[in-house]
Amino acid sequence: MLGVTVGIGVLKGEDGLEDGPAVSAAKQADQFQNKRLTMPRLAGQMASRAALSLAFLAGFVWLLSDRWAQIDTVALAQAFAGLRADQWGLALGLTSLSFWAVGRYDAVLHRHFATGLPGRLTRRAGICAIAVSQTLGLGLISGAILRWRMLPGFSLWQATQLTAAVALSFLAGWAVVTSVTLVILPHAPFRGWAMLVLVAATALVALSIYAPRLRGLRFRWPNAFTLSRLILLCAVDTLAAALAFHALLPAGFALPFASLLPAFLLALGAGLALGTPGGIGAFEVTLIALLPNGENAEVMATILAWRLVYYALPALLGAALAIVGPASKDFGRAEPKPLQPVLMPRTNPAEAGLRHQGTLSLPLIAGQPWLVGRHSHALIALADPVGPRQSQSIDLALLAHQNLARHESRLPVVYKSSARLAARARRQGQKLRRIGWEAWLNPSEYRLAASCRSGLRRKLRRAESAAVQVTHSRADQAPWRALDQIAAQWASAHGGERGFSMGQYQRDYVAQQRLYIAWQDGQPIAFASFHTTPTEWALDLMRHGPKVPDGTMHSLIQAAIKDAAELGLTRLSLAAVPETCLNQNGLINRLLTAVVPEMANTGLYQFKSAFAPHWRPLYLAAPGHFGLLIAAMSLWRAITRPAPIMRQIERDDEEYGFATDATAWQMVHERS
Repeated sequence: MLGVTVGIGVLKGEDGLEDGPAVSAAKQADQFQNKRLTMPRLAGQMASRAALSLAFLAGFVWLLSDRWAQIDTVALAQAFAGLRADQWGLALGLTSLSFWAVGRYDAVLHRHFATGLPGRLTRRAGICAIAVSQTLGLGLISGAILRWRMLPGFSLWQATQLTAAVALSFLAGWAVVTSVTLVILPHAPFRGWAMLVLVAATALVALSIYAPRLRGLRFRWPNAFTLSRLILLCAVDTLAAALAFHALLPAGFALPFASLLPAFLLALGAGLALGTPGGIGAFEVTLIALLPNGENAEVMATILAWRLVYYALPALLGAALAIVGPASKDFGRAEPKPLQPVLMPRTNPAEAGLRHQGTLSLPLIAGQPWLVGRHSHALIALADPVGPRQSQSIDLALLAHQNLARHESRLPVVYKSSARLAARARRQGQKLRRIGWEAWLNPSEYRLAASCRSGLRRKLRRAESAAVQVTHSRADQAPWRALDQIAAQWASAHGGERGFSMGQYQRDYVAQQRLYIAWQDGQPIAFASFHTTPTEWALDLMRHGPKVPDGTMHSLIQAAIKDAAELGLTRLSLAAVPETCLNQNGLINRLLTAVVPEMANTGLYQFKSAFAPHWRPLYLAAPGHFGLLIAAMSLWRAITRPAPIMRQIERDDEEYGFATDATAWQMVHERS
């Protein structure tokens, strides 16, 4: 099933967000030049394939002409005329079922690529394209033109890529369905080869689910939900086609469906692979060779009848759809638009600065900014949406998030949510798990002399006695080479940088934050950085070398708290600690600490406790217990195996966003 990713990979970046007008002029020029170079090459490949298909067609017609000469044409005509009305009706019904699956096959791929086009529109385009192109042959050319016609806002290049993705993924799905059939049914041919195909398919599916990042390639791996739907729809399509063929067998001709199915699937695959119009020649030669008594007049009559029902009639209806074009009512049935980060005011939470890593965005969901990131199996909303705290507003945001996730074939996941949002999610049927505690304090009310901070004062005195000094440093004055070395030493000692909901060190990223550096003997030995807004700060990075005096990191945080108090801030977040740091009871917590021992380390909790902060519980919400498991696995990989920080287009704490040009159907919908 990995063929689904190849043909249309450049429609989206690795993060799944659209490239829009905010993309640099140089990048747009590169993309335009790449298309200019690719289209002629593609045209040449199409021409070569057309010539090859025509050559195969001529060869198969020559082979069949000899077979036809040996068939009793009178018996063939009698067998064809003897087909009953109920047989034709059943075959038509099964053909309709097959094309129902075909239309949803296109819709699944549109969801995977988050095109935002309405499901009705994509299904209609898929049915039209397949109905006509499978009869005309040269499916990549004819299918691309028809999808271009039926999908407003799609360029011919995008339609060609989508058509290639449909073709490649369907061939891969056919290989899986056919191999399963050959393995399961007794006396089926090529069982050994089928087992090898299934082993290879299992390996590719596992690779696709893991979705490794391949340097230099930009495409999106299909997740398990997309794979399962594509295979299921392929099975429905091919089995319905086989049943339609079986329904048209003349009365009295004994051919069990279990004997027909393997031969039919292999013949169908031969026709698809060679690309001749309607698979003519390849289908007949393969089917006749694999069926017992395949040259009987009854079999040939069934082939003719099936071609009328499954090819000719759908082709006429598909051509009529193409002439009519996309119906006007399709424009008003808009699916949720892909997430589009927009220009936001400076009242965002400080943690929104995580979006500068490039894996998170801050779109409007139900009218409220919400920090959101895509993972292969999950659409993860981080913390709470920014906006009204009323229950109705939270419910609307949750429902909109779930709707977006469903239309991208992902799980809706909320990570590090407040207790209030978690309670609303539970009322909507989602399962919860407390996953951590956020430490925060009010700098304006913070008093170092309080008795609850006696341990902190001891740490600060030890750092002071070791001649540790802390300074706030601007980006243009920071000793970046020394900080690079400190960060590299920390990453080496801790198994690499973290990401997603945790910051990872990179100069351009840290330059957008408030930076504090600890010095000893004139040399930097540690640093800490904070996301900042005019109303709150949030701790992000803490990095230190292999040996630092006791109390150094406490001094960094204390210096930030002092400055925040002078600026009149009322909230400073010290970030979160995992639930397993405080509570290792329960089976799940024990499993987590066994798999990730660092989650049981209480050192981070003890460090933050020295500041006597307030503690706020944080929750993970997902649909069902299995959804919680998928969400946890997705988060673990996103955090521990982060993508490199994307170089940002705009810097210096300016708000920015990506936005795509509205497609035709979106503009009609917005005007209406």
